[in-house]
Amino acid sequence: MWKFFKRWSLPVSVAVGTLFYFLFSRVEALSGIGNTVGPWLIAALPYGMFAILYLTFTKMRLHDMRPVRWHWRLQLVRIVLALAFCGAILITPSPTWRLVLIGAFVCVVCPTAAAAAVITERLGGSIASVTLFTLVDNLSVSLIIPILFPLIDRGADIGFLAMWWEVLYHVTSVLVLPLVLAILTRRFAPRLAAAIKRTRSLSFYIWCINLAIVTGLTLMNIEHSTVGGLALWLTVLAPLPVCIMLFAIGKAVGRKDGDNISAGQGLGQKNTVVAIWLTATFLNPLAAIGPGAYVIWQNLVNSWQLWYHAKYGRVKW
Repeated sequence: MWKFFKRWSLPVSVAVGTLFYFLFSRVEALSGIGNTVGPWLIAALPYGMFAILYLTFTKMRLHDMRPVRWHWRLQLVRIVLALAFCGAILITPSPTWRLVLIGAFVCVVCPTAAAAAVITERLGGSIASVTLFTLVDNLSVSLIIPILFPLIDRGADIGFLAMWWEVLYHVTSVLVLPLVLAILTRRFAPRLAAAIKRTRSLSFYIWCINLAIVTGLTLMNIEHSTVGGLALWLTVLAPLPVCIMLFAIGKAVGRKDGDNISAGQGLGQKNTVVAIWLTATFLNPLAAIGPGAYVIWQNLVNSWQLWYHAKYGRVKW
């Protein structure tokens, strides 16, 4: 049973999140518990993420955080893809397809997830490299978004300073603080750092718990969306090919520098919390279903990669 969970941990987490959401939202006797516990679980997500990143970063050596070519190449790739989606949105007359494209566009333009380091470690990639890329990527987003969003929606008048501060806040609270704490632990508490390093998979399994909660939250947002019919299905399904494309391009670019695992996670694993916030706040709240669905798609891709790595000792692509 434990071997099964280790191999299929991410799909199991998605399935558990799905089961618990429908169980506590459909069964009348349990709905009261769901309404009480649900908000507490959502509120606990940032703390779980902080613990995940702290445990992961404590295993990382600071001098390994060196910029490499794929960091800059993937920034260029992301800008080109974002411009392509932006152009498609501008020339699309159909409101339905415009909604679908906006959801897909935000999946492309949003920053790398801080948790990309967790999966990268599990697949044998470089934690330090993907962490540095995540920092660069988050800061890059603060320059790209104020330029592109007003082109898509004239009402999205986003000032550079305002957006820079918003992104800086997310980076500081989610990424930098656990990184600084991990560096201090390695420097001043080496025994604690060594003990954390021996935990191996603890951060990954905390991530699985977080994923189950996020899956339930995603399903709730989809179910309560006012978008219906074909538009809903297209907005949910469109991020799937986008997700596969981003992972594939990232791995192809990173392979030239011998780091296809880190580069694939860097471009493919997205901070969907920020993506949903950006879409709902500055573009079309209905399109936030797209980045919400991306949560499920990216973790199915990650699940397949982890299964393949566990079975064959390497990563496909």
